[in-house]
Amino acid sequence: MSDGLALASLFASSFLSATLLPGNSEAVLVALLVSGLSHPWLLVLIATMGNSLGGATNVILGRLFPVRKQSRWQEKATSWLKRYGAATLLLSWMPVIGDLLCLLAGWMRISWGPVLFFLCLGKALRYIAVAAATLQGMTWWH
Repeated sequence: MSDGLALASLFASSFLSATLLPGNSEAVLVALLVSGLSHPWLLVLIATMGNSLGGATNVILGRLFPVRKQSRWQEKATSWLKRYGAATLLLSWMPVIGDLLCLLAGWMRISWGPVLFFLCLGKALRYIAVAAATLQGMTWWH
């Protein structure tokens, strides 16, 4: 696999992983780290960019839903998002829950600056942790 194709695959996988579609971005990142195909920081950056853009897409989709009076279920689902604001998007990396957080942040019209900051930070920290654990495991086994 060429470097360009591998990096494009990582980007696509990380973008899809930010949606309800399966993307398995961590597995792709680990495989590329183990292969030594590219510098670890470049791989983390590409995975973060793809996953962050996927999360931002969910925020945009959330903004497309009209704001209406909330049902009781919606009130419960958004109460802690209202309480902590955009900082809750530090958890946007979590499967399913992260997708919902991004959609709700858009639906609630939370300001773009804080949304993008916390969304990108949360996703970057996850990929840094995966890369660090992988690289640490590789040195331990060798």
